[in-house]
Amino acid sequence: MSKTPIPEGKYADVGDGLKMHYLDEGAGDRVLVFLHGSGPGASSYSNFKSNYPFFVAAGYRVLLCDTLGFGLSDKPDDGDYSLPALAKRYKALLDAAGVTKATLCGNSQGGALCIRLALDYPDLVTKLVLMAPGGMEEREVYMGMSGIRAMAKTVYKLGITPESMKELFKLQLYRQDLITDETIAERYGIALTQPKDIMQKLRVDNQEHEIANLQCPVLCFWGVNDDWTPMSGAVKIAQRVKNSRVVLISECGHWVMVEYAKLFNETTLKFLNEDLG
Repeated sequence: MSKTPIPEGKYADVGDGLKMHYLDEGAGDRVLVFLHGSGPGASSYSNFKSNYPFFVAAGYRVLLCDTLGFGLSDKPDDGDYSLPALAKRYKALLDAAGVTKATLCGNSQGGALCIRLALDYPDLVTKLVLMAPGGMEEREVYMGMSGIRAMAKTVYKLGITPESMKELFKLQLYRQDLITDETIAERYGIALTQPKDIMQKLRVDNQEHEIANLQCPVLCFWGVNDDWTPMSGAVKIAQRVKNSRVVLISECGHWVMVEYAKLFNETTLKFLNEDLG
């Protein structure tokens, strides 16, 4: 088998002959599932490699899942990449992994997927941890964000190269020193395997009018210097989700879990271990 740019774990049959990749670390009944965001070359390993070992050490079984079209999962050209369709695939993955209850943790588009899963499968999701989730505004609002505009330029005009991806990451992170060659190499290696129009196929509907229906406790992080998802989404979650708390972080971009890994890890663990009713 050829060398992969990220660690290779397990594969689950999620229907229609498609397989999704996931890493399965730790053991036990307490399960934490990570869902990554979108963008060229995205995977859960590259998003959460600074976080998941902390939770494994704390006694959690941790799954790092790659959405269809990303990571080491299948990437069908004609796939349905809407939130409900992807949520259904994730449910199949968790069924295959023997997971009946879990906390879901996702950033950006992965955060929107976590919300969709919690709405569609409320018996599955015990808690949500979100980092600047998408799906809190109409599409036009996101298209006006500098990060989204830069991604479109990189994908469709400049072309995906290690250099263009590094420039894109300058809008991803407030702290430029955290843009490592290792992460760029991981992302670039995956990007080369993706359909060129994968970003156009993604359908992240505005879910702001549904979030009041969430039945589980929610912890949400948002960097105030986020160039990808407007901070207005944080206020909507705080106002509309009855059992929620929102953490706003200064001098922080779109990747809270990378820029403030210690704060994210420790705050999330406290939330996971609390009995919130």
